[in-house]
Amino acid sequence: MSDLPRKAVTRTARLAALPLGIAGRATLGLGKRIGGRSAEVVTAELQQATADQLFKVLGELKGGAMKFGQVLSVFEAALPEEVAGPYRAALTKLQDAAPPMPAAKVHTALAQRLGEDWRELFREFDDRPAAAASIGQVHKAVWHDGRTVAVKVQYPGAGDALLADLSQLSRVAWLLGPLIPGLDVKPLITELRERVSEELDYELEAQAQHRHAEEFTDDPDIVVPGVVAQADQVLVTEWMGGTPLAEVIAGGTQEERDRAGQLLARFLFAGPSRTGLLHADPHPGNFRLLKDDGPVSGWRLGVLDFGTVDRLPGGLPAPIGASLRMALAGDAAGVLRMLREEGFVKPSIRLDPDAVLDYLLPIIEPAAVENFHFTRTWMRAQAARIADPRSPAYNLGKQLNLPPAYLLIHRVTLSTIGVLCQLGAKAPFRAEMLEWLPEFAHQRSAGPAGLGNSATPGSHEKPGSHAKPGKLTGPARQARPAREDAERARVRKD
Repeated sequence: MSDLPRKAVTRTARLAALPLGIAGRATLGLGKRIGGRSAEVVTAELQQATADQLFKVLGELKGGAMKFGQVLSVFEAALPEEVAGPYRAALTKLQDAAPPMPAAKVHTALAQRLGEDWRELFREFDDRPAAAASIGQVHKAVWHDGRTVAVKVQYPGAGDALLADLSQLSRVAWLLGPLIPGLDVKPLITELRERVSEELDYELEAQAQHRHAEEFTDDPDIVVPGVVAQADQVLVTEWMGGTPLAEVIAGGTQEERDRAGQLLARFLFAGPSRTGLLHADPHPGNFRLLKDDGPVSGWRLGVLDFGTVDRLPGGLPAPIGASLRMALAGDAAGVLRMLREEGFVKPSIRLDPDAVLDYLLPIIEPAAVENFHFTRTWMRAQAARIADPRSPAYNLGKQLNLPPAYLLIHRVTLSTIGVLCQLGAKAPFRAEMLEWLPEFAHQRSAGPAGLGNSATPGSHEKPGSHAKPGKLTGPARQARPAREDAERARVRKD
């Protein structure tokens, strides 16, 4: 494959073929069942064929199609096992790999964005991509000062492809929705579309990554590679090895799964509190388990790809922790009141507080016990309960609203839970919430109804780390083009 298929008609035709193919296979399957073949056998065949077509198209198109596939992949744990099996291998392919952009096109892109003498910036540059994602691919290289680096190069035409794909996918969302029970696909696609401009802007990504790298410098648990340079659609960062989380999911030991899960939960809650930013792309390809010869408690989590973040200057909203605390205490009326105040329940909707509490308690079980074992079985049970029209939870869920301010937080939380279930991790997740989730451990006096409006980094903020989120400081300012000539901007050496 030489490039992103950029012509809208080509991409639209490929995506439009997805629902036609799914519908055609469903008709064929009905015919086979009428002909005497068992429903189980036919269903398995249809699911395998659907998986092959869906992720072949998404992977080849990259752009928004692949981004949607990556987001969808973290919900695989919610699928019934007889359905999940055929999808699992195809989903995994999207988490770390895609058809690469040829070396000649990579060289052309680097020359256009870094200058014709771009090779002088590197001692070595590996033409084989180390990873390929939705809008760019990564090459391993050695920077001119000897540091091993990752060079992220954006695919030509990625922006147009992202917008075109997500627009087309939104039109067929009703057909893709049943892939994951209980997940409303259309709002997910809408939210992804709104994030396109940020993810395409490598300067914003450099700023977000620099903020995290600065805050987590020398942290005993979390590692974020530093930003080395950035220019236009190229981002150079420190290289990070380790075991990809996808490999831990596929064949890791239980101690690897437990430690990775604990650290993933810690980063979910501690990151916003310490940086004012929420890493909003928690699929397994963006995390590494960094093991050493020491005890498991010393293993660390490496975090990559800050192209999509949610800006939360005060950390995660205090009402999240407060409502969880009240729910676990059995304060049904308080929970419903807070849901109304935050916009989860519209004024015209009348709900029974006890029914709301019954709806929430199974979902928030991980916050209720000292150690919780995330499993695919548990997640499937939650998805089935919410997706079954015969269930009271289904009818109540239809009456709830998701405020725009919580949309990305909700998606990131669900995605992280999906990864934890894929890991099968068992760890003290409640302890992470008690330490990092505002208002979960106790009630403050500030704000309406005695609740604080937001979290503050407090004692977790490190001295000298008060750089405003989104503002590059120090050596990372080299990430901006150093000078402009008559032809184009380029990066200079340190």
